[in-house]
Amino acid sequence: MSDRPSEWDKYLLGSVLFISLLIGGGTASGLYTDTLIQVVVIISAAVVFSQTSGQRISRSVLWLLIFAVALIVLQIVPLPAAIFNGLRPELLLGEPWADETQFRFISVGVGRTIECLLYLLAAAGFFLAVLRLRAEQVSALLPFFFMGVICNGLAGAIQYSLSDNIAIVGLLPFTINAGLFANVNHFSALLFVSIPFVVYYGLFRGHLLSGSVGLIALLLLLLAAGSRAGVLIGLAITILSVVFLSARSRASGLTILLIFTGLTAYTIGAWTKIDADALDPAFGRGEFARTTIEGIKDNWATGVGFGNFQKAYQIYERGGMIFRQYVNHAHNEYLEIAFEGGIPAILLMAGYFALLFAALARVRRDPLQKAAFLSVSFLLIHSLVDYPLRTEALAMTFAYMNAIIFHKGFAERLSRKSEMIEVDHNGDKLSVLIGTSS
Repeated sequence: MSDRPSEWDKYLLGSVLFISLLIGGGTASGLYTDTLIQVVVIISAAVVFSQTSGQRISRSVLWLLIFAVALIVLQIVPLPAAIFNGLRPELLLGEPWADETQFRFISVGVGRTIECLLYLLAAAGFFLAVLRLRAEQVSALLPFFFMGVICNGLAGAIQYSLSDNIAIVGLLPFTINAGLFANVNHFSALLFVSIPFVVYYGLFRGHLLSGSVGLIALLLLLLAAGSRAGVLIGLAITILSVVFLSARSRASGLTILLIFTGLTAYTIGAWTKIDADALDPAFGRGEFARTTIEGIKDNWATGVGFGNFQKAYQIYERGGMIFRQYVNHAHNEYLEIAFEGGIPAILLMAGYFALLFAALARVRRDPLQKAAFLSVSFLLIHSLVDYPLRTEALAMTFAYMNAIIFHKGFAERLSRKSEMIEVDHNGDKLSVLIGTSS
């Protein structure tokens, strides 16, 4: 009987990640593709957790997830109506749960909050399941991620080669506008979060040629997509990836010079995509932010319930800002979460950022973890002007990247890595510890 560890859990989770990137690009609520992904993820995570694992999960990370789930659950639990007196406007009190005014929900739309709960459970389940894998298995999930990115990139290349504005209707329950995504900005987000991993793959896996080709393809697709935030972030993340990751790679100085020369040309192309007058028109992200902040002030204690931004935002809109098009998101993930979750959600976000910042000191020695940290950081920056994490594809990607960052196996593998030398002792070969590598 072989002592080789099984690999089925790696293939299971890798397939889930790949499927998420193929069909999880929608942004609308109630998509059957999102529900399918969530069910598959939760079942897969349960199967992985049914097996024994030697990997430890950080208690602080685990408690943060528990509090996040508890917060959403609290929003759909009936509470005494008296609690809400003075905590939110009369228009948002809604109908009582029982006769007269005995009980009410924190959420002004329980169905949408339940959808958000399933969304969080799926992302958290995938994150925890990846943490249960061995460090080498976590690294081995990268090809599944790359396959998903390649499929999206090929779809995007075909679209942009045929027309400047082509939409695919009927293939998925949402209209495909870029790659396999409904939103061109979210397609761009997938492209730029892939860049650190492509640079890592080229510099540390010995695939410099294929990594360079992949990097060029990603940058060209970002330019073709035309997302201003995507173009700027793509430029910044490429420069930082090359600088931070090349410091400990085997790449020559000439290679780095060629990459920076290419980035200079990309900068010129990126600048032509940016029109300063179009960055924030009168009906734009600045107006969304101002209106959302008004809503936060009135609902700071409890929020309006996750998933209910669109419903509650309309109450605070100025009359002159009401058009045929309606605002479905704040285009600022942090303001939207604060509006939906109140002070408790803000505290949870602060806790996550504290854990992420603390992890920086641990991941600086491992190039894969550094690549994941860069991707997560820029996805969080993109969330200042958009809502990329509201798609299943990017949510699963975000969960995977965070699992790389917070996985204890990488640090333990480095700490166990020691220089050994074989010596001949009475005809026997013995391994002798001569020092620990830094």
